[in-house]
Parts: sequence; C-alpha cells; structure tokens
Amino acid sequence: MARPHIEPYVELDSPYKKFNLGGFKGSHYKVLSLDTDTGACTLKVRFDGGYRRKPGLSYSDVEIFLLNGSMQVGKETWREGHYAFLPAGTALGAIRVAQGAEALVMYNDSEPTFVESDRHHPLVLGDAFVSMNSYEDAPWASGSVVSPSVATGCMIKLLRFDPITEAFSFLYCLAPRYGQDNISYHDCAEESYHIWGTSWMMQFGDLPTGGYFWRPPYINHGSFRCTYGTLAFGRTDSVLYNYFHYNPWTNPDENQLRAAAFQYRKRPQLYNWVASDGHNHPHGPPDFETPDYGDEAQVRLLHGQPVGGSPGRRRGKRR
Repeated sequence: MARPHIEPYVELDSPYKKFNLGGFKGSHYKVLSLDTDTGACTLKVRFDGGYRRKPGLSYSDVEIFLLNGSMQVGKETWREGHYAFLPAGTALGAIRVAQGAEALVMYNDSEPTFVESDRHHPLVLGDAFVSMNSYEDAPWASGSVVSPSVATGCMIKLLRFDPITEAFSFLYCLAPRYGQDNISYHDCAEESYHIWGTSWMMQFGDLPTGGYFWRPPYINHGSFRCTYGTLAFGRTDSVLYNYFHYNPWTNPDENQLRAAAFQYRKRPQLYNWVASDGHNHPHGPPDFETPDYGDEAQVRLLHGQPVGGSPGRRRGKRR
C-alpha cells in the first residue's frame, strides 16, 4: 500500500529512537511517514555531536533538508536551511557533525540504505543533483507557480523540479493574517513540515511548529488561516493542480471523479482513448521521448508491478 494519510501530526511530542543501521550509528530518528511495502519514508534525524560517516551512496533517491545546526559534507559546509537532492547512486562525501544537527531525510524509492563508496554509481542521473542553501540561494516567488493560484500572501521557493513528473520540492511561507476561504484537493500526494509557525485548516485544526502531514491525492483541505505567519518545507510526487470548490462534504472518490470530468472537458479525445476497452496500460502508455519511463520504480509501484534491479540501473536508463 502507499503511505497512509497522516494529518495532523506533531512530531515534537514523539521521542527519538537510536539509528542502528550501518552508516547511521551515532544518530537518532523519528518516522514521520512510511510506505510499508517499499520502505520509502520521511524521517526526522538528529545527528549527535561527533557524528561521522564515511563517503557512501544509497540505492534510493534521497532528499535532505537541514533544520538546524551544521555539518561538513565532503568539502562543503551545510548550514541551517541547506537542501540537497541526491539521485540514486550519488556518492556523498564524508560527513562530520561537530556540535549536533537535525534534518528531514527522505528516501523516495526504498528503505534507508548506505553503501560505502567514494565514487558515484556509473549510471547515476548526475544532472538531477541539487545542493543549495534554500534560505540564501533561492528566490521567493508568488503562489502563482501552482495552478490555479492560491490566495495572495503565500510565497514559494522552488528547490527541485522533475521535468517529467512535475514533482517538486519547495519552501513556502504564509504571511501574517493569511486567509483562503475555498477548499482544494490535488491529483498528487503532498507532504509538509512546519519549520516555524502555526496555520489552521478547517478539517484538521491547528498545525504548529513541528507539525507534519502526508496527504494522499483527492483529500479535501481548506479553508485556510494563519495568524502570525508560517515557514514550511513541502513536496509533491507529481504536478500540483488546485481543484477549488466550496463543498466540504465530498469524499476522495467523488473528488477523483470530478478531476476526471475536468480532464475529459480539456482533452476529450485523450480521455476517451485511455478509458476505452482494450487500452490497459499497466506501466502507462509508451512515450517516444521517455520510452523506459514505465520501468521507473514509482510508476511500477503505482500500478502494482514488481520492482526489479537496483535503482542505479533504473535511473541510468533515463540518461
């Protein structure tokens, strides 16, 4: 099964556990969300002062957002607000943490792994690598980067964008007295962690500092309020399209049907072809620009297909 709906969850109320896996000893973790079939997960990790790790790689795409503290990663110094996207097979330099740090660590394809290596996997999708201080190196943009746009007072910093799926990772902030009176849902799963501040949502109440959610597709959320301002980290697994409405009682099945009706009105020929008898495409229709996209682990999992081979080989096909 995919990750279940988790909302609202305040991780500050939960204790850390020792991280005893190879490459992680000397750190502690909290599980924020987990896919029990694949092991894909979002963790909050505390690196104790004196933590060290040799250079190494993971067979999953990994995203890291440094919440506080600093760490030496190879020749770089990562400080509060640093964001990194590590494609599967990326060899990260040796890590040294002098005085402690906390980070969100996200394994997108499989459970946490560490293979000691000072070289990238030969088929790593190196062009997708991202490393930046999001607080200093990324500009704010209006909420119009998603469609249709959210209410004025929401700003977004785009940190990473997948040009095929349109999944993206981002910072967002809500201005004091922010408000939006409609309800929305999306075709994508979305995830958020409150770095600072409290926001309110009609269905789920207040989400304070340390608040987290993993929200599957087609779940109503809104209206929205924020009294003093909020700073948060967010991610989606595909394009984020806002379906706005004013009926808080619709369920995910009804919302999905409404989304399909939107698709039919916009692209009726494509909709009819996909929905017609005899067009059962377990890996998605063939795409002449990305012919092997159906072999991507996330696409196969979406359609209940087994995932074979290492992510290093999988990612290399898209070069």
